[in-house]
Amino acid sequence: MDIYTIIFLALAVFIFLRLRNVLGQRTGDERPPFERAARDAMPADGNVVPMPGGAVDQAPLAPTADVAPAERWKGLTEPGSPLAIGLDAIVAQDSSFDPRHFLTGAKGAYEMIVLAFANGDRRALKDLLSSEVFDSFDAVIKDREKSEQKTETRFVSIDKAELTGAEVRDRAAQLTVRFVSQMISVTRDKAGTIVDGNAEKVSDITDVWTFARDITSRDPNWKLVGTGSVQ
Repeated sequence: MDIYTIIFLALAVFIFLRLRNVLGQRTGDERPPFERAARDAMPADGNVVPMPGGAVDQAPLAPTADVAPAERWKGLTEPGSPLAIGLDAIVAQDSSFDPRHFLTGAKGAYEMIVLAFANGDRRALKDLLSSEVFDSFDAVIKDREKSEQKTETRFVSIDKAELTGAEVRDRAAQLTVRFVSQMISVTRDKAGTIVDGNAEKVSDITDVWTFARDITSRDPNWKLVGTGSVQ
């Protein structure tokens, strides 16, 4: 193994750790296979799955509680809105929380989770998902493996990541994010024939994901606890 290979391996490990630890602080004609897991991961009653623990870092930019209430959520939502009230409730219990930094990390986590799911990377998914969501994603991966199929997903862009909901439920802070992205996704059989998707088509995708963490815990990490897609 030459020195250049060692350098590239070290860089890859560094990028993986940065993506995994940054959080907290897709509407098209063709839907990627990922959407199936998204539907299965959302409970029938529309509520997010209760969070069993936390696991994607929050690392805020600055304490939000010190900002004047009228300016605190500027650019995110209007004062007095349900979203603002929910964010206020989170800050009341965690003064270091910064939703803007959270959104920056959420974009990285979103891409990482979608790609890990497409690649069947269970190790990466286990660190980023609640146990219930992981089980749902894992079931789809097992179906692909049983059918000897492989999914290829490539992001073209993540055009938007915006908060649509925030609340404190028991000990869990929950944040819902609407992602708008463009990606190319295909599924091939063992002969390499495309059985789903289009290798030449860029699809517009809108996903709505909910992340949560235990705000009474010293663990600053968040996990994906609920997913859904906008048709």
